[in-house]
Amino acid sequence: MKKIIPFLFLFAYFLGFSQQKELTLENAVLGFYKGLYPKTLNNLHWVNNANTYVFQENNKFIFTNAKSNKITATISLKQLQKEYPTLKRLPRLQEVSTTTLTFRNENTIELFNYLNNSKETPVLFEKEAKNAEYNPKAKAIAYTLDNNLYIETASSSKIAVTSINDKNIVSGQAIHRSEFGIVKGTFWSPKGNLLAFYQKDESNVTNYPLVDITTYPASLNNIKYPMAGQGSEKAKIGIFNLKTSKTIYLDIDTSDEHYLTNLSWTPDEKYVLVAEINRAQNHVWYNSYNAETGKKTTTLFEETNEKWTEPEHDAVFLPNSTTNFLWLSERDGFMNLYQYTTEGKLEKQVTNFKWVVTGILGFDKNGKNVFITGTGVDPREHHTFKVNLKTGKYTRITEQEGTHTTQLSFDGNYLINSYSNINIPRNIEIANTKNGKITVIFSAKNPLKGYKLGTTNFITLKADDGTNLYAKITKPADFDASKKYPVLIYVYGGPHAQLVTNSWLAGSSLWMPAFATLENYIVFTLDNRGSANRGFAFESIIHRHLGDIEIEDQLTGINYLKSLDYVDSNRIAINGWSYGGFMTTSLMLRNPGVFTTAVAGGPVTDWKYYEVMYGERYMDTPQENPEGYKKARVHNYIKNLDGKLLLIIGSVDPTVVPQHSMTLLQEAVKNKVQLDFFTYPMHKHNVRGVDRVHLVKKMLDYIVENNN
Repeated sequence: MKKIIPFLFLFAYFLGFSQQKELTLENAVLGFYKGLYPKTLNNLHWVNNANTYVFQENNKFIFTNAKSNKITATISLKQLQKEYPTLKRLPRLQEVSTTTLTFRNENTIELFNYLNNSKETPVLFEKEAKNAEYNPKAKAIAYTLDNNLYIETASSSKIAVTSINDKNIVSGQAIHRSEFGIVKGTFWSPKGNLLAFYQKDESNVTNYPLVDITTYPASLNNIKYPMAGQGSEKAKIGIFNLKTSKTIYLDIDTSDEHYLTNLSWTPDEKYVLVAEINRAQNHVWYNSYNAETGKKTTTLFEETNEKWTEPEHDAVFLPNSTTNFLWLSERDGFMNLYQYTTEGKLEKQVTNFKWVVTGILGFDKNGKNVFITGTGVDPREHHTFKVNLKTGKYTRITEQEGTHTTQLSFDGNYLINSYSNINIPRNIEIANTKNGKITVIFSAKNPLKGYKLGTTNFITLKADDGTNLYAKITKPADFDASKKYPVLIYVYGGPHAQLVTNSWLAGSSLWMPAFATLENYIVFTLDNRGSANRGFAFESIIHRHLGDIEIEDQLTGINYLKSLDYVDSNRIAINGWSYGGFMTTSLMLRNPGVFTTAVAGGPVTDWKYYEVMYGERYMDTPQENPEGYKKARVHNYIKNLDGKLLLIIGSVDPTVVPQHSMTLLQEAVKNKVQLDFFTYPMHKHNVRGVDRVHLVKKMLDYIVENNN
């Protein structure tokens, strides 16, 4: 049933057995600010159109040739301050060319020519601007103020792309609650002549009331929140022409509230490609629209699935082609690459992996190979691969086991590779993609050296159908196998998340190994079916039945723990946030007697209160799937509470709105069931900043006090 993978996370091995410094919970929670997470090279970028990279060190930008590994130039903070006296630190670079640094300085986009130490004409914009996106070719910035979209250039004053008084109509912002891979609302054309933008009409979306207690008296803050089965937003796509200052809209009727996503420009700026998804999210039409008239030109292809379709990646055109592009789809069960033409012809399936491709980095200079990122055969890892577009043959560029984040040089000859694994805090290297030569440019020291911490091991278990389930177990320092230890289960368990990874700390937050040693606990986490990076079958088995398979798999983990002689099976607690809060309350209430204590943060307790885009993908609507919604509803099991349960929310949570916890509390009162509740005033879906210390202490004190 179980298999322990050979590589172990042995802090004691690194640190020396004589080290006894205690890692406090506060320092662990604030570990990033306390220097307890691995250091890195900040502002690490490739220079455009050059095999030179830049990073910051000791208040200098350092330019280095990738081939020779020799420094070619430096720019100090003092040099920049001569032209920009208000700069207090090196700025975050937006772009680096062979002549110019581009960066934001308050409400200004600055262009500094580092060859002659002079500044070029800046682009100014409103101080209150949000969603700012700068285009270096147009030397223009698009941004939003309230619900409208504006553009400013170096040579013109503010241009109002939209001037709409109706607050229900929002332009230039992410739509569909940032599902389908949407992260922004503006899309510059390749040459910078046109700006495509999202617009949403939320007239059909109900208001949800949140209370602002910082005013005197408290005041109402209504947000738009489309709950499952109710009215949703209607989307549009506009195109603004910088030369004519005119806007056209694509001829798309979204009165049926279908979704628009994966917006891509063709390289010649003539067409916009859009993935249109029906509200049921089981049918995709990939359509082409004329950027001048807004008229639809063709449907390139369609995809359907009886469970769901979820395109999340834009089209990527082949070098020097305006007609051939790559498209990412998991139509065959795993995310793979397909080559299409703008006429809708499928040229070929480029990859046929039985593992997940996660993105496209770029191409080599002659366009023969594409560089992609993906898990490789071990889904706990993340690597970069070179794939021949003609033959499909591929090579893994990132050789070291672990989790790699990479940047490709303009011609594909070099790769910046930053990675960690369970034993390596962080290494950064330059990889030659042709001959495989590696040059290490940075190795982080172990930031936990000198602290008394225990060990983390990877574990593989088997689900009831034989599927591998990956887990990790953290033991305290001074672990003694002859003793019995209480257990904390940390769970998420939902889509688009993976907690068990071959990375530093095995993907755990630092408070977890700290807690294990401070309180002599075992901390255990398992990625159940439904989690990310395992392919469509693994992830989609949850469809219409959230909580069922996930609970089965988590109980497989519990049974494994109970088989261990050093686990006190009468002292098992569970904790999770968001979907993990749903899992925590579900596991506690649907399996009485297994856990003594549960702490659920921001929990989804009834999926009918959750948003349309996410909720309906996995559960369909409450009208279509009443039995699924009923079974997943946590309230139905409140009478089963056997032990202690604490709910924690942010008082102005716009993601999992307070109604989830409030109605569960109401059900508890109705059934004379005692449970505990705590709210963080004016915090949103999670508790950030210094208040997070209070949150983690609240959770863990409750667990230690009651898990007995």
